[in-house]
Amino acid sequence: MTARPSSRNSSDPDVPKRPADTEPRHEQPAPAAPRPRAGGSHGVRAAHPLADGDRERLLSGAHHDPHGLLGAHSVRGGLELRVLRPYARAVTVLSKGLRAELHEDGDGFFSGVLPLRTAPEYQLLVAYGSDGDVDETVADSESEAEAEGTHEIEVQDPYRFLPSLGELDLHLIGEGRHEELWNALGAQPMAHQGVTGTRFTVWAPNARGVRVAGDFNYWDGTGYPMRSLGSTGVWELFLPGVSEGALYKFDITRPDGSHTMRADPMARRTEVPPANASIVTESHHVWHDEEWMAHRGDVPVHESPFSVYEVHLASWRPGLTYRQLAVQLPAYVKDLGFTHVELMPVAEHPFGGSWGYQVTGFYAPTSRMGTPDDFRFLVDALHRAGIGVLVDWVPAHFPKDDWALAEFDGRSLYEHEDPARAAHPDWGTLEFDYGRKEVRNFLVANATYWCEEFHIDGLRVDAVASMLYLDYSREHGEWTPNEHGGRENLDAVAFLQEMNATVYRRCPGVITVAEESTAWDGVTRATHHVGPGGFGGLGFGLKWNMGWMHDSLGYVSHEPVHRKFHHNEMTFSMVYAYSENYVLPISHDEVVHGKQALVSKMPGDWWQQRANHRAYLGFMWAHPGKQLLFMGQEFAQGAEWSEGHGPDWWLLDPSYSAEADHRGVRHLVGDLNAVYGATPALWQRDTEPEGFAWVDGDAAEDNVFAFLRYDASGTPLLAISHFSPVVRHEYRLGVPDSVQAWTEVLNTDAARYGGSDVLNPDPLKPESVPSHGRRASIQLTLPPLATLWLRPA
Repeated sequence: MTARPSSRNSSDPDVPKRPADTEPRHEQPAPAAPRPRAGGSHGVRAAHPLADGDRERLLSGAHHDPHGLLGAHSVRGGLELRVLRPYARAVTVLSKGLRAELHEDGDGFFSGVLPLRTAPEYQLLVAYGSDGDVDETVADSESEAEAEGTHEIEVQDPYRFLPSLGELDLHLIGEGRHEELWNALGAQPMAHQGVTGTRFTVWAPNARGVRVAGDFNYWDGTGYPMRSLGSTGVWELFLPGVSEGALYKFDITRPDGSHTMRADPMARRTEVPPANASIVTESHHVWHDEEWMAHRGDVPVHESPFSVYEVHLASWRPGLTYRQLAVQLPAYVKDLGFTHVELMPVAEHPFGGSWGYQVTGFYAPTSRMGTPDDFRFLVDALHRAGIGVLVDWVPAHFPKDDWALAEFDGRSLYEHEDPARAAHPDWGTLEFDYGRKEVRNFLVANATYWCEEFHIDGLRVDAVASMLYLDYSREHGEWTPNEHGGRENLDAVAFLQEMNATVYRRCPGVITVAEESTAWDGVTRATHHVGPGGFGGLGFGLKWNMGWMHDSLGYVSHEPVHRKFHHNEMTFSMVYAYSENYVLPISHDEVVHGKQALVSKMPGDWWQQRANHRAYLGFMWAHPGKQLLFMGQEFAQGAEWSEGHGPDWWLLDPSYSAEADHRGVRHLVGDLNAVYGATPALWQRDTEPEGFAWVDGDAAEDNVFAFLRYDASGTPLLAISHFSPVVRHEYRLGVPDSVQAWTEVLNTDAARYGGSDVLNPDPLKPESVPSHGRRASIQLTLPPLATLWLRPA
């Protein structure tokens, strides 16, 4: 995990009519003050006036039960109907056989008592000034009329509808156990009581009131207060006629009476940054990956080939949309032979320079490249090409932007109430309060959301170490021990266990991967298996092997003459190789911020750098564990990655690059993946000690590492990596005497890859000459700075 730039903050004024970063679709003149109007139509009696407290709370957005005052209610002598329509000149009630104009009560209130016993299905005919001062809420019927200086629009009354969220949903939300939270909270287009519209719901337990503001009401939520649904902290309002594509935010009245305009934490679509309004959306994508989904979990990932190409979508081919990427990315990855892609975070984020690791829209794919359905189209295309899709998921922290999650309803809500535990010490962000059941539910449901709604095959969980330790990046006195006196964050442990258990239960075939850089015991152990430390396993499927990455990159960065003094940096990984289920990552974190691209870490001239690069990749693909390689490293890009322009694709242009230069390295990666996928010895027993045996792990003077890999049937593959720039002839290695002859199936020094073409073209037959503790041995030629793979002929 590397330190990431802080996200860009924006500051909305309190309760703006139009937030500066969220302009309505059409500019309109400023609303005019309502004109006094005489009493209502014949037969409509004046209603009892609202109590001053209720009136003030409704107008200030601080009422918890607007439906109790607005809409239709039975009273003695008839049906009392009250409407809040700011800037309206008149409001008339329309129903079958009924047309009744309400009395104007000032401040946008209209009311009257109709001579009815029960409330009929009715609409409101709202008249505004002809200068365009109109509430633009779209209704079932958009009949408009011009009459004597007024503009009329027929709308449904939102306050005639019963709650649109069920008791079971509220119970599960209250328990923190709603596993499909995205279907309960947020903006949900739906039909309710026979009328189409959108249900708005939001969790804001500290708010004095919440209103919906959007481009459908000129960003003035005065006439759209939401109701509080019991003790859950959930607010709800069904708005008839509001449909897909509408922009909205929540106007929240804080405990101190001030206002804040917030994007929806559960928004499933957002505006393109830096604009930040939420967008009402629903999916229309028809999936075509049935075969992939049915069989992706047939073989456990630990016993399968798993070779990952890590991608930053926005910069892989800058300027491409999701749908354009769906044409190019699957073809490129399939040609290289990777089994999976891993996408750096695709959840919405305000600052592109954070690479997606500072998330504000946890339920929304970034709109920079298209809509949520466009992203589904990309995943679908990858699946149909036989490529699995992992996404980086970031539950460790979130940015402080004042239109997003930070102090969402005026108090600490998603972040911990203790400021010392809320502030992330490294990234200028806030940490989630994993001990709060609703926050834990928000995150656990989010994990399943990506897997279920977007058919994601795996979640790589970012910055797990920063979640697990209370003292992470904190000095003595800056943290408080847990209840047992330890430094473990027990709430985070429980959250990760719940997340993994839920994902594996609900989403067969999905894999979770931890970026965890410490020696925490049991990261990939089942949650119900208690380890020596007294904790159950965290339940991940795989863990990034940060130790292997650090040590091996350290080794190859030394000049060959000095490598013998660092030999153990390449062998130490086998001491703990089976303590977890590992991925070997050469990720984006290793090729930015002055760390140099992979090939540029290597010593020597350009030929030696590329030779080292190729030999290292051959060693990596043969080492126990799964593989991950960041984009650009597959063709030995010499420059560090930049999200501004992405990989240097021009290096592959034949007019620039000889076949054996950058294109040669790409050929090698394709062949590594092809041989890897066809050789079960390289992946079938990655997590079993019996699948590996050293031939020679002590050849420090020669800079040689030789080992055997075995598949489930005992068939071996011999891997030899030679990190010296010399040719070694007649180099003897002990081998199993059960093999009659060995054939070279991969040699990173081949001319096709840009090497010197020192090969072993003929089968190598073992001799009855003991070596390395074995009764038989072979003699072969070791090319300079190269890795060889041999298998039984």
